[in-house]
Amino acid sequence: MRLRQWSKNVIIYAGLVFDGKLFAADPFIPTTLIFLCFCLVSSSVYIINDLTDIEKDRLHPRKKSRPLPAGQLHPPFATVAAILLAVISTGLATWLNGWVGVVIVVYLLQNIAYSFYLKHIVLIDVMVLAFGFLLRVLAGVLIAHVTNFSPWLYVCITLLALFLGFGKRRHEITLLQGDAAAHRSSLQEYNLPLLDQIMSLVTTSTFVTYTFYSFEAQTSLVRDGRMLLTTPFVFYAIARYLYLIHVQKRGGAPDELIFEDRPSLINGVLWMVTIVVLIYAL
Repeated sequence: MRLRQWSKNVIIYAGLVFDGKLFAADPFIPTTLIFLCFCLVSSSVYIINDLTDIEKDRLHPRKKSRPLPAGQLHPPFATVAAILLAVISTGLATWLNGWVGVVIVVYLLQNIAYSFYLKHIVLIDVMVLAFGFLLRVLAGVLIAHVTNFSPWLYVCITLLALFLGFGKRRHEITLLQGDAAAHRSSLQEYNLPLLDQIMSLVTTSTFVTYTFYSFEAQTSLVRDGRMLLTTPFVFYAIARYLYLIHVQKRGGAPDELIFEDRPSLINGVLWMVTIVVLIYAL
């Protein structure tokens, strides 16, 4: 179920935070329930993905220790668990809000398509993962009835998701080296120079898009352009990750490195605190 990766679903709260409703009980409770729904449905997706990749994961130095490829979990039991998690999550989400239920169903279907086919198509594989992050944000916006969520943030979050996805592909190529194509067929279409160029493009676009959001006073809820005070944290986060992979050669997916690298974690906390202070206290 990869409980550690449930942290990705925290992005569902973006609508609450940037709409000034973080401390309002009425939208917070249903948003938290939708967060739980996405945790369950994402775990269902992870199980499905592991079921389809059992043999390939046994060739991976890290993934071979997962319960299914390691033989610790029987595939029929995992299949039943995946179905139950999907039914519970979609049912609860639909009961809370019909449109959010539709979003979760779309998320589930696109990830099933990813597990069986789309992950083998170069570039499309990462774009599908980014679309999953966008669906998370959309679900949070719908359940909280957000009215001040800037379109720039949708773009910024999508670009950030692309950054995470291409960073993951880079890590896989570095880790597996000559065996990369045997683990995932699309990896034979990637190489480090291409991924580094794409990541440079995406990181620059992410920073520029966030800056545009910062001085758009109509939707940022912060007057006089004071949201620009948060841009150094975003720049540092991007630059720090590039430093880690190119100088320290640490590799790893960005969503994992942020918890392993203390400066990145501190920077993320300071960014969130600054956002909350600007929106709710000033």
